[in-house]
Amino acid sequence: MCEAHAYLLKDNTEDKILESVDLVEFDDDEVKLVNIFGEQKTLRARLSRYDSREGKIVFESV
Repeated sequence: MCEAHAYLLKDNTEDKILESVDLVEFDDDEVKLVNIFGEQKTLRARLSRYDSREGKIVFESV
């Protein structure tokens, strides 16, 4: 299984916000992330980029 890590793009820098993301849910301008350990993060962001080769999900704040 390929696990992706979530990053938040800020000032052209990608800051890791959650590792081993298993679920991504979108609700208007909010994104809910849940990892394989059950940790959850909710952000006001939009998807900027997903790269399966690097295992990265990159978001930008709205």
